[in-house]
Amino acid sequence: MSVPHVITLGCRLNLAESETIRALLADRNAVVVNSCAVTGEAVRRTRQAIRRARRERPDAELVVTGCAAQIDPHGFAAMAEVDRVIGNADKLSPAAWRSPEPVVARDVMALTETAPHLAASFSEHARAFVEVQNGCDHRCTFCTIPYGRGNSRSVPAGAVVARIAALIEAGHREIVLTGVDLTSYGPDLPGAPSLGQLVERILTHTRVARLRLSSLDSIEIDDRLFTLLTQEPRVMPHVHLSLQAGDDMILKRMKRRHGRADAIRLVERMKAARPEIAIGADLIAGFPTETDAMAANTAALIDACDIVHAHIFPYSPRAGTPAARMPQVARDRVKARAAALRERAADRRTRWLETLIGTRQQVLVERPGDRGHAGNFAEMRLAAPQPVGTIVSARVTGVADGIVTATPDEEIS
Repeated sequence: MSVPHVITLGCRLNLAESETIRALLADRNAVVVNSCAVTGEAVRRTRQAIRRARRERPDAELVVTGCAAQIDPHGFAAMAEVDRVIGNADKLSPAAWRSPEPVVARDVMALTETAPHLAASFSEHARAFVEVQNGCDHRCTFCTIPYGRGNSRSVPAGAVVARIAALIEAGHREIVLTGVDLTSYGPDLPGAPSLGQLVERILTHTRVARLRLSSLDSIEIDDRLFTLLTQEPRVMPHVHLSLQAGDDMILKRMKRRHGRADAIRLVERMKAARPEIAIGADLIAGFPTETDAMAANTAALIDACDIVHAHIFPYSPRAGTPAARMPQVARDRVKARAAALRERAADRRTRWLETLIGTRQQVLVERPGDRGHAGNFAEMRLAAPQPVGTIVSARVTGVADGIVTATPDEEIS
């Protein structure tokens, strides 16, 4: 029996969509490259993945989908290794995968709905991702994602609640809400509900044990959502912020809507209200016009915002974006700054993990049974295997290679 292979590049939303694609393909002899277009480097890696996949599976149908394919479908279709291209608007449609057309790519800017059925398990019955929003109405100067995903659109709350209730009934313990610009949820729906209101409905109408939110735009966290993030025990104490930089001039040139002080003030408020909350953030190194002093401001933000889950991206120009026309930082300097950011972030993370020693954490057990994540998203290695999908209390005994070691106490739910 042939087994489909899905190669995923990019965001958590792509990860969730890849699981849906894998289910759609069943036992088809196919390789799918679910591409990313957030930077020029991401597109380059997509092309590398395509060539490598063809070498490894020469007899398989090779299909390219995702943001890079949506933005440049015919460019990818022209690659000798590629059999078909399916755009983002159609990649979750069974009809598109049955179509004989070599290129299936509709105009995503014309889309007004997003799919409420998206969900995928990432360790049997442990965690499921549910898409509640897609697309983006903002136009950051470094980003082409709106042209790969379309304008912002939201899934009605009723459909989200029904989907989550079904996943919980099937045994999933943690639900992760995903989207391209998650905090922009709601304005396109009747009554313009906010993300906070959606979270409230999920908590009220489902038996979800753990609810986690993917990347949030810090400037769009309103009082209702802030209260849920800091006071609701079923919402995990883990917030990943789309910060991108720690220098006000760079933020302005990126066309971000927050300043350095806004980010620091938000984190200080969160920490005051819920001290155990863990902060993650996306940061870009070497954005055009960035000086050493500006880079130092971004590096200092790691400590100022206590960022312990950092995603560091070296800037690479994306054709057609305003940032690509700005004065560029030399590539060797971009790489050096990214390395310095990663080193600083790793040091901050290690110091944070060491503060967990001696504490008890509630761990969602994932495959292979001795691995899991605490509510604060620290990766845990358990001293004794536990049933996958259970939530156990475990005492932290040490840290090794960025992973927390812990001794299970007892299953708590």
